[in-house]
Amino acid sequence: MQLILRAFDLKLKHTFTISRESIDIQPSLIVELKDGEFSGFGEATSNPYYNITIPNMKADIEALRSIIEATANETPEEFWNKTHPYLKDNLFALCALDMAYTDLYARKKGKKLYDLWHYNPEKNPLTNYTIGIDSIPKMLAKMKELPWPIYKIKLGTHEDIAIVKELRKHSDAIFRIDANCGWGVDETINNALALQKMGVEFLEQPLKADNWEGHTEVFKKSVLPVIADESCIIEQDVAKCHKHFHGVNIKLVKCGGLTPARRMIQEAKKLGLKTMVGCMTESSVGISAIAHLLPQLDYVDMDGPLLLAEDIAQGVRIENGKIDYTDINGTGVLLNESL
Repeated sequence: MQLILRAFDLKLKHTFTISRESIDIQPSLIVELKDGEFSGFGEATSNPYYNITIPNMKADIEALRSIIEATANETPEEFWNKTHPYLKDNLFALCALDMAYTDLYARKKGKKLYDLWHYNPEKNPLTNYTIGIDSIPKMLAKMKELPWPIYKIKLGTHEDIAIVKELRKHSDAIFRIDANCGWGVDETINNALALQKMGVEFLEQPLKADNWEGHTEVFKKSVLPVIADESCIIEQDVAKCHKHFHGVNIKLVKCGGLTPARRMIQEAKKLGLKTMVGCMTESSVGISAIAHLLPQLDYVDMDGPLLLAEDIAQGVRIENGKIDYTDINGTGVLLNESL
């Protein structure tokens, strides 16, 4: 098996702003694992919040080149268990590797991932489209540019209620609110009361990740469901989120790939938590992998390719929130030929 690493700078259509940062370019690492006529692809983006860079992902994967390239017919679970001890401090890198190997494994079996996992995609949830923090006119312009059935609205300003109130005048779509740790306890409880009246479906990670006492109070008093994001990173966090949140948003790059994400989804279901998978502005490589988890999810945020000025790959198609799979096995991804 051959390991190939490629780094890209994904240019965004618009400056993307959340409560703690703004970006115009999203650096991304693509992992290709090639075995004869088959190739599997995986992706992880850089992230300053988690101290993840393209150089440190490449270096950590390169250190395992001999182990990776000596792998033959192990299952994705066996491969993850073998590589996890080396990459436990860089789960983003592990995600890209696990995703590529799982994709390759399914292609060699002649199956799409959801078939490999025995999932039924007939009732897949729709994906939201994210509106980053901006001036109200620019946020409205983004909504008009892409009419959508569900919007995730990034907040964390001093004008959050006014923003949603104005956006609601122009759309009947479902609104989801993501404050990215930007609110306090009382602020969240009060905002939930106002936002419920505006047809908001749920709040995502309003408080700082480690404010567990605050999460408990919000969980008990919020009139809207609250979904964990920054508070739910690895598998052990799912149980911690029980009775602190109503659901969990699992990010493949944060937990270490598809293999642990599937276990996290099952654990969440056992605990009665709503299940969601989110993206980190990946290209169609990472997003197409997420698509195969849809039959297990209540909500999904997989709008990465829609936020890009130009995609680097072809994969699942997204139209008006609905995801259509390609005829290609595995995740269904092909890198663009010009790359």
